Amino acid sequence: MNIKEYISTGILEAYVLDELSSTERIQVEKDLTDYPQLRVELELIETTLEVLMQTASVTPRARLKENILSLAGEGAKQGRIISIAVSPMWRWAAAASVVIALVASYLAFDYRDKWISSTVALNDLIDSNQQIAQDYNNVNQRLDKLQNDFSIIENNAFSKIILKGTENNPEALASVYWNSASQEVFLSIQQLKELSAENQFQLWALVDGKPIDMGVFDANSAGLLKMNLINNPDAFAITIEPRGGKASPTLETMQVIGMVNKG
Repeated sequence: MNIKEYISTGILEAYVLDELSSTERIQVEKDLTDYPQLRVELELIETTLEVLMQTASVTPRARLKENILSLAGEGAKQGRIISIAVSPMWRWAAAASVVIALVASYLAFDYRDKWISSTVALNDLIDSNQQIAQDYNNVNQRLDKLQNDFSIIENNAFSKIILKGTENNPEALASVYWNSASQEVFLSIQQLKELSAENQFQLWALVDGKPIDMGVFDANSAGLLKMNLINNPDAFAITIEPRGGKASPTLETMQVIGMVNKG
């Protein structure tokens, strides 16, 4: 006998589900006795179907048991025997329900996995769009600042004062844009050295020989820096001071200076 072909016919499943005629059942039982491999396969089929039935089982309502016992009690009183027979058709229906339950479970898990994957992808897309929007806003802000800076540089109402390096730093260079009408002052850094975290640059305006604090800044500041207002300055200078600045300049640390042309 070819064991694999015999098993592939499905006759053992039909035997378990009681779908064979009496003659067929007798022959299968003889084959099971003659071929131990078939007995192993039969036990595997029985175990598998049992597990599937348990997996797909539904707990009956509590009242169902009471109703059955009630009917059984009435039958016993009347001298009748109540028997419940399970036809082969219902066995096939039970097996089909197990298959349907398993397929439904698989589809549910598959749908859940796809839903989770889609949700993750959607969240990534949202995060990406938010980052793009943030980058776009940052670029727009930089563009707005550049346009504002250019409008100041090209505005004839602003006088440009070039601040050149001193002996402390001959390569240093900066520019001040001052509006005599509005008293606004903007600083442009071209070349200033990096400072330690404890220090900052401080801009000064000289008015009648008196230094006026115009504000502190760092060398890595980009674009035009809006400084304090000043009226009728004679010159501008930059010194190195402790972070936060001082009330009076440290002349020994002066980096650049430039005179205002009032002609």
